[in-house]
Amino acid sequence: MKTALPFLETDTPARRVRVWFDGAPLDLPEGMNLAAALLAAGVRVFRHTPVSGAPRGPFCMMGACFDCLVEIEGVTRQACMLEVTEELRIGLPQAGEGGHDEG
Repeated sequence: MKTALPFLETDTPARRVRVWFDGAPLDLPEGMNLAAALLAAGVRVFRHTPVSGAPRGPFCMMGACFDCLVEIEGVTRQACMLEVTEELRIGLPQAGEGGHDEG
């Protein structure tokens, strides 16, 4: 099994802002696609499926698969459709939310 991070951050002049993912602080490029920034920061699991508990992370990166669901301010949203903003507090969706359990 590969353990090296397959995602690399591109050179970006954007300033880094502090966000919180599941309680852990991360400094991400402001304005970058949230799903891409989290992947480049080493976050691979964005949610767990409600039925099997299987880990899920971004797949399509264009809003079609819903595997990148995260919870922001109590609302479950697609990380691939959001940009990084300062002090964003991102959590794992609660069990039973997010649907699309295929695994």
